[in-house]
Amino acid sequence: MQKPADLLKQTRLLEIRTRKLVDSVISGEYKTAFRGQGMTFSDFREYVAGDDIRHISWPLMARTGKPFIKKFDEERELQVMLCVDISGSTAFGSGNFSKRDKLVHVAATLALSAIKNGDEVGLILFTDFVEHYLPPKKNRGHIQRLLRDLAFFEPKHNRTSIASAADFLQGVLKKKSIVFFLSDFMDQEFQASIKLLGKKHDVVAVRMEDEFESSLPSLGLVELWDPESEEELLVDTSSAEFKKIFKGLRQKEWQEKTQELKGSLVDIIDLSNQKDFYKPIVQFFARRGQRR
Repeated sequence: MQKPADLLKQTRLLEIRTRKLVDSVISGEYKTAFRGQGMTFSDFREYVAGDDIRHISWPLMARTGKPFIKKFDEERELQVMLCVDISGSTAFGSGNFSKRDKLVHVAATLALSAIKNGDEVGLILFTDFVEHYLPPKKNRGHIQRLLRDLAFFEPKHNRTSIASAADFLQGVLKKKSIVFFLSDFMDQEFQASIKLLGKKHDVVAVRMEDEFESSLPSLGLVELWDPESEEELLVDTSSAEFKKIFKGLRQKEWQEKTQELKGSLVDIIDLSNQKDFYKPIVQFFARRGQRR
């Protein structure tokens, strides 16, 4: 069991690593991609050529004899929920990091981007049920707690239910929120719950894949173990026919999940466990900013 001082040190290291990335690259793109919920009046200024005449204050112009424009500020504060899959399948990783390790860093980056832009951020850690819930806030102590929970929470179950997390959010979110589902999406029958959640909230699927899950290396006879179902299967990874069938099934499953998410009007960010995650995220934010 780790000592509190060790937990604090590792939490700070996670924050330092992700904050550098946020400050240098991601924060500005995040702000452009996710704008406020409305505009509020802030002040008047004198009209200049090219201003929208619809914003002229005619009563003020009548009193002063000069045209003035109403100024509006964006209501910036948003509510962001990070729903992170900590089921057994995310513990897999063929390189230096497991999928869960990478998802933790992605979630930390999104959390710090939200906080930097004055938004509230909350956290859900889920398997086949919601194992941990941290309501949205934005103070310093809260973000430290969130990062610590991300890095060190130990799941009680192995299986996955994205629907359970989506249904839970339906009950706890009282205002429109941005919801990030960070998962490998090795789950079934979640489309209806995600689609219902997306009718009220802005939902983004962050999908993490390890390259060995779609392209097995030639290692001879290998005993594969499913960490969620705990089933075991002996396969010949040197067999070209087996590898072809395996890859085809994986691609079909991936495409079906993609169609399910798109059919639920969910945006998708695809990430690889073997590659840096920040470029796909920045590219997604930039595309999204252009649509708005």
